[in-house]
Amino acid sequence: YPSGNLAINIIRGRDQLTCIVQEDELRTTKIRALFQSDGSSTCYYPNGDEWINMSIQGGQYLDQAGNRIRRWMWPELSPGPQAPLSPIFISLNRHVGVRILAQDKIFVSFLAKGRQAKFNMGTKVQVGAGSQLPPPARLGEDELLLLAFRVRILQLFDRMRGCLNFPSSEQWNKMQPPMYLMTQAVKILEFCMAADISDELRSSIKAIVNA
Repeated sequence: YPSGNLAINIIRGRDQLTCIVQEDELRTTKIRALFQSDGSSTCYYPNGDEWINMSIQGGQYLDQAGNRIRRWMWPELSPGPQAPLSPIFISLNRHVGVRILAQDKIFVSFLAKGRQAKFNMGTKVQVGAGSQLPPPARLGEDELLLLAFRVRILQLFDRMRGCLNFPSSEQWNKMQPPMYLMTQAVKILEFCMAADISDELRSSIKAIVNA
């Protein structure tokens, strides 16, 4: 961002690519959106509530009260004739926007100081007639809470190390957490979306990892 805060972080793993959009805030690693090359993506409202959720099957669009106002299946995975997907565009903030045109055309755009960067995080997933989609990972409430608190504790230890390394300045406040902690936070949020837990617990876990 023009402020110097990290806006978009792209992580290349062994099997997939992950794009993480962070909020323009100094002392937080609040995640506004995450996109993965395996077809799963989620965008969040500023308060952390789910905005758009997509998988290799399709997606859904929620309002700020949590009500589903739109749902779709990707045409390639739906039997019979399908109406074309109406384009979706949302602004995560004044600099980052998301445009959804098709399964393989999901664009994350960043605009600042008259210059623009655009990333296509869409993917084309082919599913045979006799194949089955892999089930999402499911964890219990206690396991999810333990994972969330573990990540939070590691985040606090990392900030303590930064404070010790820069005791007489505010430079440590600008340091980003290690990449592995950001990846773990993203994974926990994915597990929450797949788990059969209450909305209250899901919000609590989001608050813990994004504190």
